[in-house]
Amino acid sequence: MIVLLFILMFAMIGLGFSIWFSMGASGLVYILLRGDVSLRVAVSQMVGGVNSDTLIAIPFFILAGNLMSSTGITRKLTSFADFFVGRHRAGLAYVSIVVSVFLAGISGSAVSDASSTSAVLHPIMKERGYDDTFSAAINSSSAIVGPIIPPSIPMMLIGIISGVSIGRMFIGGFIPGLLIALVLWILVTIQANRRGYPRVEAKRTFGDFVALLKDTILALIAPLIVLSGVVFGFVTLVEVAALSILYILFISTVVYRTITWKIFFDTVRDTAVFCTSIMIIFAVVGLFQYIVASEQLGKQLYHLIVSWNMSRNMYLFFTLVFLLLMGCVLDAVPVMLIFFPVMLPVATGLGIDPVHYGVIYVLNLMIGLITPPVGALLFIQTKIAKVSINALVRELLPHIGVLILVLIAATYIPQIVLWLPNLIL
Repeated sequence: MIVLLFILMFAMIGLGFSIWFSMGASGLVYILLRGDVSLRVAVSQMVGGVNSDTLIAIPFFILAGNLMSSTGITRKLTSFADFFVGRHRAGLAYVSIVVSVFLAGISGSAVSDASSTSAVLHPIMKERGYDDTFSAAINSSSAIVGPIIPPSIPMMLIGIISGVSIGRMFIGGFIPGLLIALVLWILVTIQANRRGYPRVEAKRTFGDFVALLKDTILALIAPLIVLSGVVFGFVTLVEVAALSILYILFISTVVYRTITWKIFFDTVRDTAVFCTSIMIIFAVVGLFQYIVASEQLGKQLYHLIVSWNMSRNMYLFFTLVFLLLMGCVLDAVPVMLIFFPVMLPVATGLGIDPVHYGVIYVLNLMIGLITPPVGALLFIQTKIAKVSINALVRELLPHIGVLILVLIAATYIPQIVLWLPNLIL
C-alpha cells in the first residue's frame, strides 16, 4: 500500500499536477483503499500539519526579506558592500556574495534573496560590462547562502516536522554558509582574471565612508537583531521575526522614508500569496506523516539498510546522491517534508547526529535550486537576466561543482557543522 502511495504521487507530479494536490490526492486514495481509517482522521491530520506556533515565523521572515527589498534597504547594503569590494576585478560579483550573506541574516529564503539581490545588481553589472550569464550565475549560487546562515526557513520546516533542535541547526549552518561564500569568492576571482573583467577605478575617501556608514548603519543592524535573538535565545523565533519586521518598518518610515502604504500592502499581499503555497503543502504533509507513521516506514527502511550492511559513511553517500537527484526533479520543500521524517531515524540508528544530518540535508537540497530542470533559481534568473536556461546552466556548472565540494566536506567532517552548536549550546 505504501508503495502505491508514492507511485501515485510521483505519477501525478509527472502528469503536471501541483505538488500539494498530488500529495493530498494520493494520501486520500490510500485511506479510501485501506478502508479502516475514517476520512475525519485525514482532515484532523491536515489541520495538525499547520498547527504549530513556530510555523508562524516563516511568513514573518519572508515578509522581512521582501520589505528589505521593496523599501530600498537591500540597495543600501549593496552600496555599502560595493564601497569595499566593488573596485576589484569583477567587484560586483563579490558584492553579490557579501550582500547574500547579509540578507541571509534576515529572510532565510534563497528565492527571496536571489530576487532582491538580482533586481538591484543585474542592471549595474550589465552597465559595467559583465556577461549576463556570469551575473545570473553568481547571483543564483550566492543566494544559496540564505537558507544556510540563520535564520533558515528550510531548517525551521525540518525542525517542526522532526523535533530536531532548530536553534542548534541554525548555529550549525554558520560555518558551512561562510565556506560557501569563500569557495564562490575564489571561483569568481579565477573566472574574473581569466576573462579579463575590468576594475572600477573610483576614488574612495574616508569622508565617503563616513557618509555611507551614516546612511547604512541602521540597515546593517537589521541582521544583527535576528542573529543575536537566534544565537543567544533572548526571544523566540516568532518574536525575533516580528521584531525584525517592526525594525525594518521603523527605519524605512522614520529614517529613510522610502515606504508608502501602497508599497507596504503590495509587499504583504505578495508575501501572503507566496506563503499559502508553503502552508498548503504543510497541511497535506500532516496527512503523509500519519500514513508513514502508521506504516512504520522509517523502521522498515532502517531494517532494510541494516540488511544491506550499509555503514554510516555509505548511508551518508546514499543521502547525498538521492537528494541531489531529487533536487533535480522536485522542489526542495516537498522533498524535505516527505522524505526527512523517513530518512532521519535511519541516520540516528547508524549514529549520525540529527543536527548534522539536518544541516547537510538542507545544504544538499539548496544546491538543487540551481540544477535543471526544475531549479527555482534558474527560472528567476532567466527572467531577470533574460538569458536561456541552457546558457545559464553551462555557466553554473563550476559553481555547482564547488558547492558540492563544500557539501562533501560538511558531510564527512561533522565538526564543520557541530563545532559551533557544541561550543555555544
